[in-house]
Amino acid sequence: MRKTIFAGALSIATIISAIAAQAQELTVYSGRGESFAGPIFKIFEEQTGIKIKARYGSTAELSALLKEEGAKSPADVFLAQDAGALIENRPLFADAPKALSETVLPQFRSNDSKWLATSGRARTLAYSKERVKGDQLPKSAFDLTKPEWKGKVGYSPKNASFQAFLTALRVQEGEEKAKAFVKGLVDNGAKTYANNVAIVQAIADGEIDAGLVNSYYLTRFVARDAKVPVAQTFFEKGDIGNLLFVSGAGIVETSKNKADAAKLLDFFLSPAVQQHFASAIGEYPVIKGVIPNPTLTGPLATPTDYAPKVPLEKLGDVSATKKLLTELGLL
Repeated sequence: MRKTIFAGALSIATIISAIAAQAQELTVYSGRGESFAGPIFKIFEEQTGIKIKARYGSTAELSALLKEEGAKSPADVFLAQDAGALIENRPLFADAPKALSETVLPQFRSNDSKWLATSGRARTLAYSKERVKGDQLPKSAFDLTKPEWKGKVGYSPKNASFQAFLTALRVQEGEEKAKAFVKGLVDNGAKTYANNVAIVQAIADGEIDAGLVNSYYLTRFVARDAKVPVAQTFFEKGDIGNLLFVSGAGIVETSKNKADAAKLLDFFLSPAVQQHFASAIGEYPVIKGVIPNPTLTGPLATPTDYAPKVPLEKLGDVSATKKLLTELGLL
């Protein structure tokens, strides 16, 4: 009898232990790469004891997976490279803690309570220091379709950030003007690349003279080689080419670990992690009191002064943007 009782007690203890262990693990669908998110997840695990089970992939792939899985998704948190994917999936998210939302700076804050910005970035024009003089810089992204830039420009149509920029262009200027811009790039011999890194490298190698990229890619090149012959700048104030946008995260509605998921979002918004985003990654912090990356000088130090006024909530219709790019043979 005593043996039976002991066995029963052991069984109950095992069940309780298993439940506790389950509660101390978060499944994160991460559209940010492992080299970016992995170190942050590791520190979070060490500080909280909560294990992160990360599934890495492109933001678009994981967004589609989340929608396909619906209520059966094992994900607790979706970490996205751009706001568009978060907006598309907002029905699948729980409300983000209000206290966390209020810590985000206004220029990076969404009116949508379903997700939070975790870092900011801006679209810029990277250009060759050797082949492009200051007075030759284009005043607008639209100028890149002019004859003087024929065959000299690079862009990445498959990149989520370029698609966010094009979505903003559609919202601000209309479908026809957006299509005319992309067609203008194609007709002007602009070269396509797999990603932003390849664009910056192509400028450094002399393949092209300029390219549409995110602000933080050049900071990484400079960190490795301060003499890299590439600089970056904004277009004129308010130009759509200076889009200021965010990466962010949402807590999945069906998660059974919402409290721990909120801890992860809180961790992403902590001063230490935000300083890491600024210093090591070159992104813009979304909370007060963080020292910006020293390579983001001049206009790049004050992106809100140059950014177009496009609400983050307007960047959700990425599917129409992809359709446009597909029609032009770019996807």
